Amino acid sequence: MPDFLSVCMEAAERGAAVLLDWQGRFRPREKAPRDLVTEADVAAQTAIRQVIAKAFPDHDFLGEEEAADRKLAGLPSIPPRKSPYRWIVDPLDGTVNYVHRLPGFAVSIALQHENDLVLGVILDPISRDCFVGVRGEGARLNGNPVQTSGCQRAEEALIAVSFSPNVPRGSLEIFRFIEGLHACQSARRMGSAALNLAYVASGRLDSYWATSVSIWDVAAGLLLVQEAGGAVSGIDGSPLNLEQPELVATASQPLMQKMLEILASAKAAHAEYHSRKLAHT
Repeated sequence: MPDFLSVCMEAAERGAAVLLDWQGRFRPREKAPRDLVTEADVAAQTAIRQVIAKAFPDHDFLGEEEAADRKLAGLPSIPPRKSPYRWIVDPLDGTVNYVHRLPGFAVSIALQHENDLVLGVILDPISRDCFVGVRGEGARLNGNPVQTSGCQRAEEALIAVSFSPNVPRGSLEIFRFIEGLHACQSARRMGSAALNLAYVASGRLDSYWATSVSIWDVAAGLLLVQEAGGAVSGIDGSPLNLEQPELVATASQPLMQKMLEILASAKAAHAEYHSRKLAHT
């Protein structure tokens, strides 16, 4: 049987090559770049799937593009499992960066066995950084072992967050961002969930949280963080639900406790804000 990791690496490389090829076919502010980006997404996912299906034709395949098609058809975006093995693929994580030719997009591929993530690869086509996590074998960047920063104090932490582009004023997401900005050393919103998690795993970031992401955005990165010695949790401290991920990832367990306190404080401030707003209407 082909080696899981070698197949995953080949698939990621194929997807990255397709993205770079398509990126030269449009300009960021064309009238309708979305259609072209969708074509690039689909082409990259097709290339990835061909590699995986050739090696493992009986495995399940969960890709972002097919999930979007299912949703449009009124079906659940995540189909029922048929195999113990499931490949979880985001052919282009960081679409806005990609469209604007801004570094910070990636191919993300994870392999799940039963309920456990066992392999994750995140490849940045521009920098050529390749992050690999294998269950029980640690995390690597370009072949070299990596670990989280080990940061334990919020005031020393460089954090990243994700929220939707059109997040409304006064939303909980904004309150969380402000609370994190005030409590931590500095905050970033960089546009790629996969790379944010890879950066926590490799010590470039100390924490990351997100609520507006999907399983294909984060599956590979979550394994990387865990294998690099970090902690992951649901955003309210509950166990993480991979298929509906609202998550926090940190460089250490002590920092996780601090970040959960910050996020709980933001939730309380948000509730108080809306209570006062209601009282004045």
